[in-house]
Amino acid sequence: MMQARMPNVYKFAQGGYRGLQAVEDYLDGSRIPRKLLELVRIRASQINGCSVCVDLHSHRAHKAGERDERLWSVGAWRDTPFFTDAERAALALTEAITRITDNPGGVPDEVWNQAASHFADEDLAALVMAIASINAWNRINVTARLVAGTFR
Repeated sequence: MMQARMPNVYKFAQGGYRGLQAVEDYLDGSRIPRKLLELVRIRASQINGCSVCVDLHSHRAHKAGERDERLWSVGAWRDTPFFTDAERAALALTEAITRITDNPGGVPDEVWNQAASHFADEDLAALVMAIASINAWNRINVTARLVAGTFR
């Protein structure tokens, strides 16, 4: 059975937790649809191997009304008919930001421009913040080896 290295990491880093939570509060007030935020969070978490966040955000997405077939397919979004063009652009941006070191130029212009064609500047900025935020949560959870299911 998996055991956390530091199950109370957020208790010991309360100031950092509050800072990350402030970003989440901002995102909750953004115009990005809840389902899309959760899909982005799931995809980044899959890439980063964060079982805590894959579990948590899959449940949150389901609670927000997300369909099972889309949840099951988010890792293979390019090869399924279940996502809109805007969602595909957001997922491509998620992958590019999460894997930023895979491209010597950072996020490719093509990926950025595709996302920018679907989202107003304010919404695109919120999307970038959401992707950065989930990557931070993932890195903390993976490092502390937090266990999936503990935050539901």
